[in-house]
Amino acid sequence: MIKVEHLSKKFGDLTVLKDLNTKIEKGEVIAIIGPSGTGKSVFLRCLNLLEKPTGGKIFVDGVDILDKNTDITKIRQRMGMVFQSYNLFVNFTVLENVAIGPIKLLGQSKAEAEKRAMELLKMVGLAERSQSFPDELSGGQKQRVAIARCLSMDPEIILFDEPTSALDPTMVSEVVAVIRRLAKDGMTMIIVSHEMEFARNVAKRVFFMEEGGIYEEGTPEQIFNDPQKEKTKTFINRIRSFQYHIATPDYDLYAMNAEIEAFCEKYGFPKKVRHNVLLLLEELLAMMNPAGQWSEIDICLSYSEKYDYLNLTIENSGEKFNPLEDNDLFDDLGIAIIRNLCENLGYERVDDKNRVSLIVKKG
Repeated sequence: MIKVEHLSKKFGDLTVLKDLNTKIEKGEVIAIIGPSGTGKSVFLRCLNLLEKPTGGKIFVDGVDILDKNTDITKIRQRMGMVFQSYNLFVNFTVLENVAIGPIKLLGQSKAEAEKRAMELLKMVGLAERSQSFPDELSGGQKQRVAIARCLSMDPEIILFDEPTSALDPTMVSEVVAVIRRLAKDGMTMIIVSHEMEFARNVAKRVFFMEEGGIYEEGTPEQIFNDPQKEKTKTFINRIRSFQYHIATPDYDLYAMNAEIEAFCEKYGFPKKVRHNVLLLLEELLAMMNPAGQWSEIDICLSYSEKYDYLNLTIENSGEKFNPLEDNDLFDDLGIAIIRNLCENLGYERVDDKNRVSLIVKKG
């Protein structure tokens, strides 16, 4: 139904979208997630031409909507949009808010438009509030009115830009229920959201956007339970990380330890855990460069808020060398200390580097 080829968008010297490509089939529900500033909302606005793309092509049912001969008004009628801020007319009743579009833009009579508006308000569970004004409604109710207003124009596609971001958690379920109803009826929907559970619950396919494009895509199960790419994993697991590069054997040990302690303290790890991290690091650093050898070392200490674990990774370049097996310290006290303080200890060779990873015990 929608085909996007090499889409790009710049604002002056700032590139927001670059070489974005995708296909969206009729009846699909797509959730778009990712960090702020990665072009999610701009992508939506390019789809219905609220923003004019800098380059690329967008096809809707085979029609190039960027062609100068395309009727943009008709395209926008086919592609409705629901915003996070509702955009309701405060001096109009709920019924009037839903009916005004068909009257003004589709040429429907007031009676015809209001009849259809009442049907839509019943569908979203707000028929009894038809004579209320927006200020008399909760946030969830306002958003359901906004959805009904969008539906009154009989769109084939609905774009949702953060439809639940302004709502209390208790109100999110109201909007989710309506979107699920629309999905069941076969409506094609593209939804930008920062709320992972919302995206998981309503989508058939999830796009993770990063660096101005679709970095990874898949089913909700794939993206949320088994993401394949590092930036997706970091975002999904809400990982906070500390990285440190050791360039020479004369590095400042005290400065590094102070930064690690500050990182652990920031995320609430007790003194015992902080001590264990430093002890593990001391033993591993000694093993990564045995017998006076030296190569630069990269340290990454990461904390997953979602799964509540602390991961320590150390890697260096050079010839393949497993410090857990390939040196004389394997049976030494150092290995015993490491195994006692960690879980899932392992070695792998990645991109011509030796990497040791472990999960720090917190008990």
